[in-house]
Order: sequence, then structure tokens, then C-alpha cells
Amino acid sequence: MTTAEAKRESGETSALQIGPLRVWPPVVLAPMAGITNYPFRALCRRFGAGLYVSEMITAGPLVRGDARSLQLSDFGADESPRSLQLYGVDPATIVGAVRFLVGEGRVDHIDLNFGCPVRKVTRKGGGSAIPVKPNLLRAIVRGAVEAAGAVPVTMKFRMGIDDGLLTYLQAGAIGEEEGCAAIALHARTAAQLYSGAARWEAIAALKQAVRTIPVLGNGDIWEADDALRMVRETGCDGVVVGRGCLGRPWLFRELAAAFAGAPPPAPPSLGEVWAVMLEHAERLCAWMSEEPAMAAFRKHARWYTLGFASAEPVVPKLMQAQRLAELAALAGEVDLAEPFPAGPIVRGKSGPPQKVALPHGYLDDLADATPPGPDAEDADSGG
Repeated sequence: MTTAEAKRESGETSALQIGPLRVWPPVVLAPMAGITNYPFRALCRRFGAGLYVSEMITAGPLVRGDARSLQLSDFGADESPRSLQLYGVDPATIVGAVRFLVGEGRVDHIDLNFGCPVRKVTRKGGGSAIPVKPNLLRAIVRGAVEAAGAVPVTMKFRMGIDDGLLTYLQAGAIGEEEGCAAIALHARTAAQLYSGAARWEAIAALKQAVRTIPVLGNGDIWEADDALRMVRETGCDGVVVGRGCLGRPWLFRELAAAFAGAPPPAPPSLGEVWAVMLEHAERLCAWMSEEPAMAAFRKHARWYTLGFASAEPVVPKLMQAQRLAELAALAGEVDLAEPFPAGPIVRGKSGPPQKVALPHGYLDDLADATPPGPDAEDADSGG
């Protein structure tokens, strides 16, 4: 038994068990559209163990053989376990997608998305809108679990539409009853988007209500200490990390140390960060051609350099770089010895609360299990 395993077995936190998958530390990379592709997952995995979930893939296009969906549903030869998040609104389409993924041997774990708050998703009845209709939610989850067989299925959702329509306790019960291997709660409503503070007390309430499967918490984990505090305050079985790792894939190294009871590793200097940036960009270029890879990398470059004073003047050049060589050359224009900035820095999605867009008449009959229209599963319908 390793030192980390000994600390785990005698400490406050256990390994996360998702069906046959044993995950230590109990840390999951949140699925993020346009971000958690194979290159980013591989980079995060290099820094620490855990479960690394693909970006959200829409069931309809996957079933129809859409080339982009098939690429996103593929994994690197070194990825294990292979974890994929699936989005859909129709039980029949979800079943078809799950049968394809499992039958082809593509996945070891499937996560169902019932938490996306993006307007283009909810206005068609998808994402965060689905748990409002418990019979529809139940039909989707039941179909996915049955089609998956021995492959564990989990689900991720928010607290509800807004404070007047909270659905998370009911959604958790449905997940437990229908055979999910674990459930995860982003402790915000869809109306909150990413504003305000995540309400960890909802995670605690869900953990008290759901007793037979693991409950994971998501929201406002910016530092490794936040993850430990969430587990202690809510009793959750593991954490899901989203925006906190943007521009900081080494956060998983810090999380691994924290859960093992080890001292935190020193934060990287700008020079070390730049080396990680280059590795990330190189991985993207190997996954797709250089020009689109560099365009996709721009948001990451901004996240990596946030808070570094000497990097600010070169940000415009970073945003225009079209070649790996340009990115490497810009290292000569910054202070590579600059220490990592102190204090948490919010990266990724933010903004004010919203009024959640729903289909016309969507709330008239909450018992209705009729799936939304097929346009809710178009290739561009994901969040």
C-alpha cells in the first residue's frame, strides 16, 4: 500500500466508487464544451489521477454518424477510464447513442447532462430544463442505464430553474432509483448561470437525501483547499472541478496532494506556465491542424497568463498567434521568473444572472413525458 493509499484509508476521504471504477483522488474534471477535448484531458491527467470527462456530445448527431461528434467521442490510446458526457432530450435517441458507444467499446463511463443552462439549450427544452419534467427525466435515465449494461451511468444537474422551481432533490431521487452509479450537483440554479456563490448547503441536503450512491459536489472549487472544505462541509463523496482548472491544469496535482494529506506543491513560475502552454498547444496541433488548433488555443492562452503583470503587454500578440513558433517566441518578451499571482482568479464563464428561456408552454404540464422537438438534438444544440 502506498503512502497516499494509507492516508486515504485512515483519513476522512475514501476513493470514489462509480460502478466498477475506483477513482482516487475523488476528483472529476467537469465536462466543458470546447475545452475538455482529448488534448486538455491528457494534459490534466499528466498532473494527477482522477476521472476526466469529455466535453458534451449530443446524442442525435452521434447516432446519425456526424463526423465531428464521432471525433469528439473518440479517446486517446492512453486514456483509461474513458469517460464521456452525453446530451439528449429523447429517451429513444439516448438509448441509441448509448448502445452505439457501449457496443463499439468506446466508453467505460457515461455521464448524462441535465445541467446546461445555456439559452440555446434550455429554450428548446434541453439541459437544465429536463429535470422540471420528472417523468421525462426518469425515462431518459432509465433508458440509458438499461442500454449501458455494465458500463456505469451518472448524471449531472443544477439546483433547478430558479429559486421558485428547485428540482435537485427530485432529480437525485430519480437518479438513485433508476440505477445511476453516482450523481453530481452544480450548486447553482440555471438562472444563476455562473454568478454569485455556489450554494454548498444544497449539496449537503442532496447527500442527506441520497444514501445508496455517491453524491459529487460542483461549484466554486478554485483551490485544492476548497475541495477539502466542500467534502468536510457537505459530506459529499467527491468533487467536480470546472473553471478552477482553466489555465491551471496543475490544479489536479494540488488536489491529489491535498486529498493524500501531503504538503501542497509550489505554484509554477511564469516560465513553467509557459512550458505548459506550449505543451497544451502542441497537443492541440497534433489533434487537429495547426491553424484551427491555434485559434482554439487563444482562450486558453488568456487563462494561462491572467494575473501575470509581464504577460499583459503580449496578450494582443497571443490572441493573434497562428503558429506554434510564434507562441514559443513570445516567451522572450515576458519575465519567465515572475512568480505565480496570489489569490484566486476567476477564469471562464461569468456574468449576471439570467431569466431562463424555456419553450412556450413548457411549464403547463410538468407530468408530461413528451420529448422536446428533434431540433433540440441538432448538431449545434449543445451548450
